[in-house]
Amino acid sequence: MHLLITGIGGFVGPRLARHLLERGDRVTGTYVGTPPDLPPDLKSVDLHEVDLLDAPRLAQVVGAAAPDAVVGLAGLSHVGESWKRMGDYFHVNVVGTENLLRAAAGIPVVVASSAEVYGAVPEDEQPIAESRPVDPRTPYALTKAAAERIAFERGAVVARSFNLIGPGQAPNFALPAFALQLAAIARGEQEPVLKVGNLSAQRDFVHVDDGAEAYRVLAEKGRPGEVYNLACGQAWSIGDALDMLMKTSGVEARVEQDPERMRPVDLPLLVGDSKRLRDLGWQPRRNLEQALADLWATVG
Repeated sequence: MHLLITGIGGFVGPRLARHLLERGDRVTGTYVGTPPDLPPDLKSVDLHEVDLLDAPRLAQVVGAAAPDAVVGLAGLSHVGESWKRMGDYFHVNVVGTENLLRAAAGIPVVVASSAEVYGAVPEDEQPIAESRPVDPRTPYALTKAAAERIAFERGAVVARSFNLIGPGQAPNFALPAFALQLAAIARGEQEPVLKVGNLSAQRDFVHVDDGAEAYRVLAEKGRPGEVYNLACGQAWSIGDALDMLMKTSGVEARVEQDPERMRPVDLPLLVGDSKRLRDLGWQPRRNLEQALADLWATVG
């Protein structure tokens, strides 16, 4: 199978590329700006620089590659940042998705979306099923909900990802930020005080490698125009995850809430029902503790 991955240099892209190559698949990847520094085992990936907003170039790259399927991972994904860059988020996530789907006309596409589109769901109505109407509460979630509508109209597969976690995630996300602070404390470069945001929010954490495997399954078996929750079905609070991370690191620190790290809207609970994806043969094989250990191994 030959897959084209947009956003190959992001969080999920390299993990998906590795999973595909280990299966004997062929991989083409796109990036913006500086070429991604992929590890040696990914050097066979065919790289192309292209911006999702450059529709003619995007069509050229997809047409020349002629993949069996496309996995659209490129986009802007930070919920908090989306309040400050609403225009950028709309253009990249909505217009960029439209451009990708036009470029890939006739080729199966998996579009990466987010559980954030569900909005605030009562606890007694969770785990959340894909049939629940979306109710986006943030600029990021709005752009993902809009991108989904375009994807459905064009027969793409939509993956509503819950919280992927593991090595390679950008440091402006909560758990990587905590890990970097703990590493700095361990090296004596920072006082033993950990700055945090809201620790009470509960999330359904999925190891990034399980997420990568899910995207491969969806590219091969996902039904056109269908949506699938990428979730484990269990919720952990950010505080619980931080406790695990501190135990893994062996670093002790005082935890202090930082107002600058608080979001205008922070959904209290998101946990997903992934039966639809599991019915395609996917199963999460790793837990949150392993994801945090793998994350710490890259920064500690």
